[in-house]
Amino acid sequence: MLLRKFYADWINPLPLLVTIGLVGSSLPAGSSTEAWVEDLRPIAIKDWNYERAAHLLERAGFGGSPEEVKALEAMPPSLAVRQFIDLQDIDNTHLRPFEASGVHDPGLEPFPPSRPATTELAAKNGGALGVLNKPSGNRRLQPSVDRFFYWLRASRLETHRLAYWWAYRMLNTDRPLQEKLALFWHGHFAVNEIKVRDYRKMENQLAIFHSLGLGSFRELLIKVSQDPAMLSYLDAGVNVKGSPNENFAREIMELFTMGVGNYEEIDIREGARAFTGWNYSDLEFEIRQDQHDELEKVFLGRAGNFDGVDVIDIILEQKITAKFIAGKLYRFFVRDNPSEKFKEKLAQTLRSNDYDISKFLTVIFNSKDFYSSASIGTQIKAPVPLVVSTYRKMGLTEIPGVPDFNDITSELGQQLFRPPSVAGWAYGESWITPGLLIARGNFAYDVVFPDINFIPHDRFPRTENIRKVHEKIAAGLDVTNATIPELDENVMMSEANQMADRDEDFNTRLGSYRGWQMAIAKVKPIPRNIPRLDLKAMIEEAQASTLEEIVDHFVLRLLSVPVDLEFRSRLVRFLEGQLGTRDVKKAWSYLDRPLRELVHLILSTPEYQLG
Repeated sequence: MLLRKFYADWINPLPLLVTIGLVGSSLPAGSSTEAWVEDLRPIAIKDWNYERAAHLLERAGFGGSPEEVKALEAMPPSLAVRQFIDLQDIDNTHLRPFEASGVHDPGLEPFPPSRPATTELAAKNGGALGVLNKPSGNRRLQPSVDRFFYWLRASRLETHRLAYWWAYRMLNTDRPLQEKLALFWHGHFAVNEIKVRDYRKMENQLAIFHSLGLGSFRELLIKVSQDPAMLSYLDAGVNVKGSPNENFAREIMELFTMGVGNYEEIDIREGARAFTGWNYSDLEFEIRQDQHDELEKVFLGRAGNFDGVDVIDIILEQKITAKFIAGKLYRFFVRDNPSEKFKEKLAQTLRSNDYDISKFLTVIFNSKDFYSSASIGTQIKAPVPLVVSTYRKMGLTEIPGVPDFNDITSELGQQLFRPPSVAGWAYGESWITPGLLIARGNFAYDVVFPDINFIPHDRFPRTENIRKVHEKIAAGLDVTNATIPELDENVMMSEANQMADRDEDFNTRLGSYRGWQMAIAKVKPIPRNIPRLDLKAMIEEAQASTLEEIVDHFVLRLLSVPVDLEFRSRLVRFLEGQLGTRDVKKAWSYLDRPLRELVHLILSTPEYQLG
């Protein structure tokens, strides 16, 4: 009851909305670094301190412990920035590779776009997806239907494991900017596994972001444009000579390079013609020359027999492209709403460095602007960085299985490999709504007080229909009766439809059920350990022996913005109330629970949502 009453004094949406500027606030008057705003000149060594080192670690990575911040603080700022940029000098071989479950085999390719397409193939060819039809009896096409649903489920579950692996990399990497940029590019070149239906393609695209994300934007753009995940997601298979599909040509200009309003409809049509024939076979890019339009195109005022790479180079020649990319990178790493004049300066910086992302970010991370009062502690943490940075600051080395990482980030609005659309995530103020604030509070609670009733849905499907089919078959019902849909009282179903499963060629609900069975049998389970927090060890290591020192340690460890003395005093009073004494040694035997409650309160504050 004390805990709930303490929060009620200040944990509610309104202070957070004021803090982050949704209701209305301004920078503190007379701030000593206001003059640094939009100044790209390097910060001086004399101006380098703990707060600015922590800011660099938070924005160029996922935050860290006070010890990590102090190590950066001890360096000149230019050398601290190089710790993030110069990847070739940083050994990262301690990270374990992704261990696939072995759920894919060549018979699955090419994977049909739908269940109807699967059964049509099976009826026509005597089988599909590497399995033959039953030679006689009812449900002759059932093996192909089972196989179709198996791969949908297996790829989905394996993608969940892939997300855990990527989060593990974010948590343990010595190259945090590599992971942070991969996350940026994942939202920029947004592709969703639900449509791609192949975790392997998602894994390969992530590898592109890891290897090329900090290099040449031209090289990255070409590689992503030829990547099977992107080609699948934006319908390359139907972009052919004589009947071009405009999806990719539109998105490469609108979302990936130039922005809305900087091209004409004719550029979309002509660009689509240039990309005809770009396709893939399984995991390999290929150009199908017989499907490529060899005639002249007119694109952004240029005429020629262009192919896709030509179109990309013409796009990169446009001044608006540098402005678009530089602005988007800046908003991701620094803050929203730079002035138009400053946007031009950012674009010039990117152009003068020939679209080299590492050189551009070196300028940004060294700049006075990056460390100005307008930049530090003013960014709403996106869900994935929020979760990963919390685990890093809590000293974890594994992503807990309870709470489930994919569930958490999904509830907060950012599930890996499942961006909401080709436009990716909106970032900024979109992360904060009343419902999302509640979800953030729930996450804070689950970190320190894990749910002991957690049921892993990668072992037990949440789909109600799947569970009911299983229960009915286990109870002895035949397949037909076990797979009849349970109808609402207002929904009618003809008797003929209800009985149709007795002798039809396949049963879709049975296939979905069997697909889950096979997928769960083959996909490796996600380890379901809980967060192993040792808060007493943290305060021992920090040599915090008084209530004030304990509070100061966790405030410094967890928050990116300063707190006032009254806030600190309330935390101290709360901890004293939970301990029943000011003598930490006397309370040592039962200190863990009060420390968890203290950390929970800090994680639930409006200030914790900012980085």
